[in-house]
Amino acid sequence: MAKKKILIIDDDPDLRAALNIRLRANGYETSFAGDAMVAVAEARKFRPDLILLDLGLPGGDGFVVMQRLSAIPALAVIPVIVLSARDKESNENRAAMAGAVAYLQKPYDDQTLLVEIRSALGEEIPPSAAPDRSN
Repeated sequence: MAKKKILIIDDDPDLRAALNIRLRANGYETSFAGDAMVAVAEARKFRPDLILLDLGLPGGDGFVVMQRLSAIPALAVIPVIVLSARDKESNENRAAMAGAVAYLQKPYDDQTLLVEIRSALGEEIPPSAAPDRSN
């Protein structure tokens, strides 16, 4: 089975590197874009199965990226998970309206991110990976 491909769109090179290590360790192939201008071009070239998207980007924010992606039929169907340090309360609904399937606040929990990725890709989530919601 081919590895699922994830495009990481974030202007922080340290975060991109950390995500790259984590995702590759979990069997995913990755590619990167550091700003909104490169993001759509990289999505066209790489054809990811999922996009991790920061909202605070040079060259246009993550909402601009989602708008551009939604205008291209082949890219409009790619699930987007927003990873942002912006205020969740004022941006989560807006992100959902723009097409995001999930919104995680930075700093995010690695296990929660992996569960969201697996869920968005329609992959099985091992019981040991599911977050504990008993509290």
